[in-house]
Formats: sequence, structure tokens, C-alpha cells
Amino acid sequence: GVEGVMLLGAMTGFATTAATANPWLGLGSALLAGAALGLLYAVVVVSLQADQVVSGLALGFVGTGLSAVLGAPLAAAPQKIVELPQLSIPFLQQIPLLGRALFATSVIVYVAFVLLLITKLLDRTRWGLHITAVGENPAAADAMGVPVLRYRYACTIWGSALAGLAGGCLSLAITPMWVDDLTAGQGWIAVGLVVVARWRAIPAAWIALLFGVLRRLPLELQGMSALLGNPKLGYLFDMLPYLGTIVVLVIRTRPGVRKYFAPPSALGIPYVRGMQK
Repeated sequence: GVEGVMLLGAMTGFATTAATANPWLGLGSALLAGAALGLLYAVVVVSLQADQVVSGLALGFVGTGLSAVLGAPLAAAPQKIVELPQLSIPFLQQIPLLGRALFATSVIVYVAFVLLLITKLLDRTRWGLHITAVGENPAAADAMGVPVLRYRYACTIWGSALAGLAGGCLSLAITPMWVDDLTAGQGWIAVGLVVVARWRAIPAAWIALLFGVLRRLPLELQGMSALLGNPKLGYLFDMLPYLGTIVVLVIRTRPGVRKYFAPPSALGIPYVRGMQK
């Protein structure tokens, strides 16, 4: 459902910013929109114990449909908005290759750094240990007095809120506009890179940076397709991030590497006290 959550977050953030001329309010509203969808999803899969994959696909359709319907007036009458500000760090921006990309860019990049730091610090706390236990062995966590359902609600809502925030980043900083299907499949790419990163924060950040390079590559090589005499070659470059995601997910299913990319043991499995092995 990440794709739909990102779309709703992008539309909500853009609409709020257009109405208030405050991109920070827009970013906050994108996060809240994602959290609202996360709460809906948590009720369905945690409390009602519905199939999480089917429910996730339904969530994607809900988010996509809502963003298209509610955002139709915005798409019909394009307008400029106040973008999230740019922030430059004087000395770090001079680092070769990565300096301007990481330290002379939108403030949302620094928000991402802070979120990454919080995630790593969380790993070293009791809360982080409880979250891991709830994902790996909820029965054991329950036996130790950890409120499994409460943690699953909190993590589902927070994860969905971050997906909404990601959508807000698209419409308020990366491509400050609103059109239907603004995410263009990036929610699916996010799912793929989490699998490749084996559900770890730091590897996920590096792989996200790699996918970002692949998405930027077509713009940097715009003249190359004309140089080679085939204008359609540009479509091949546009396809690279999605092709990479498919290849990774296919490789993940191979017997020799399946265990390496194994998800948390209880991922996707509803927890019912007394019914776990």
C-alpha cells in the first residue's frame, strides 16, 4: 500500500501548502494523511486479522483513488506553491561528488538524516528491542509482558506516516506540483529496496541513494540517445530503477539467497494469543 499512501500524502501536502502558503504545514498534513491510512490499515490487519498482502493492495487502491478524486481540482488548475527551503552547509557542500547532493539541497534531506539517526538510536533502546521481538516472535514478546498489538498499531501507523511524508517530499520539494500518479511507481521501488536492505536502516539509506542515482541518470544522459541515433534509448534509462527492483525481487526467491533476504519471522502473520506455535 505504500504507493497509495505516498500519493495521498503528496496530494494532501500540496493542497495544504497551496491553501496556506506554508510548506511546513503541508509537510505535516502529508504525514498526518499517511498516519490516517496507517490507522485504517492497522484496524483491518491487526484487530480484524485480515490478510495483510490483500489488504495492502486495497490500501494502495484507496490511497490512489482518494488522491485522484480529491486532487482533481488541483490537477485541473496547476499553480505554483511555496517550496520547502534549500539549505547549504558551507564547507561540507564542497566535498567532491557528494557535497552538493547531500549538503546543498532541500531541507527535507536533513530531515531524512535526523529520522535515520532516530532509527539507529531506537535500535539501542528497550523500545527497539520490543519492536524487534514483536516482529520476530510475538508469542515470546507477549509472554514477557510486551503489548504486541499496541506495538503493531504504533509501528504500522508510524511507517505509514513516513510514507505520507515521502509523498509530501515529492510534491513540495522534488517536483513541486500535483498531477495524478505523481509517485510513478516509487512506492513499489521503496518496497524493493527494503527487501534488498534486509529491513535494516543504514543499508536502506544507501540503496535509496543508489536508486536515486538511477532515476537521475536519464536526465544526465539526455543527449546520449540522440548521439547513438536512437531517441527511444531514453526510455531504457527511465526503466532502469524499475528493472533493478524486479531483478532484485526475482533474485530474492532463489533457493540459495532466500534465507539471506528473509523478512522478520512474523511479518504478515496476524497474532492471536494462545494460537502461536
